[in-house]
Amino acid sequence: MRDNELTHEIIGAAIEVHRTLGPGLLESVYEECTARELTLRRLSFERQKPLPIVYKDVKLECGYRVDLLVEGRVIVELKSAGRSLLFTRRSC
Repeated sequence: MRDNELTHEIIGAAIEVHRTLGPGLLESVYEECTARELTLRRLSFERQKPLPIVYKDVKLECGYRVDLLVEGRVIVELKSAGRSLLFTRRSC
């Protein structure tokens, strides 16, 4: 699957979750439901994946974790903001 197709599927999954649940829930609820939706779409993912930071050639374990790493190449960060579910993506 090409990157554009993959991100289209991920965005579709996020929209489906928001359409079904609506706004105002905890981020952890949206993460759980987004993981379920990705499974239904047969996409592989890892949850709460540690992401080390490399600073001046030194790998630092800063405790940063990405919410979802989809197909090993797209980082999804879910955010719950009062009235709506927000998410950002970044290709690896």
